[in-house]
Amino acid sequence: MISLSHLALALSALGGVFAAPTADPDAPDFVIGPHNLARRQDYNQNYKTGGNVNFSPSSNGYSVTFSGAGDFVVGKGWKTGSERNITFDGSTSRSSGTVLVSVYGWTKNPLVEYYVQEYTSDNKGSAQGTKVGTIESDGSTYDVWKHTQNNQPSIVGTATFTQYISNRRDPRPGSGTVTIKNHFDGWKKLGLNLGTHDYQVLATEGWGSAGGNSKYTLTTS
Repeated sequence: MISLSHLALALSALGGVFAAPTADPDAPDFVIGPHNLARRQDYNQNYKTGGNVNFSPSSNGYSVTFSGAGDFVVGKGWKTGSERNITFDGSTSRSSGTVLVSVYGWTKNPLVEYYVQEYTSDNKGSAQGTKVGTIESDGSTYDVWKHTQNNQPSIVGTATFTQYISNRRDPRPGSGTVTIKNHFDGWKKLGLNLGTHDYQVLATEGWGSAGGNSKYTLTTS
């Protein structure tokens, strides 16, 4: 006869085999979309200022189709930015206007808005201001730009802040990985310092009667 204690141990071991998988501790937990409009009102990257934008976030990514879009931004990512490697699987296509895909985020103290632009339909995207150097990363050269926004809406309200933009020279509208630490380190060497991280997302933006679509899933390492 099998003792109850032996049976309990066997059942416990079997339960361990079939235990639910551990949740990803770095799963995406933040969305830029309609609910962010108030904090970004009247800024260059509003959620939507005209046209048609159909945005569908998922647990680990998003899809969006758009036409005649005056200005919009949508995306999926994390409430707190970090040096995580961000892998995006999917693609973007553009039929009109200006469209860009970037790792996009903010820091506080100093207040900085940053972009690592992976795809730009016009080879520029949000790049403006002064070109301050280059960064080699993920199989390409990125031109680095610095620009000051004076008295513009931000994540803390109307403020003056700095933009750092890494713009990939050979745009990739498909899948890839952004080694964000390379950009953070490269910016620091160029005197472009970051503060305490706020959100960090993969974002699709468009303006100028933009038309097209994006669909991505995200993983990190």
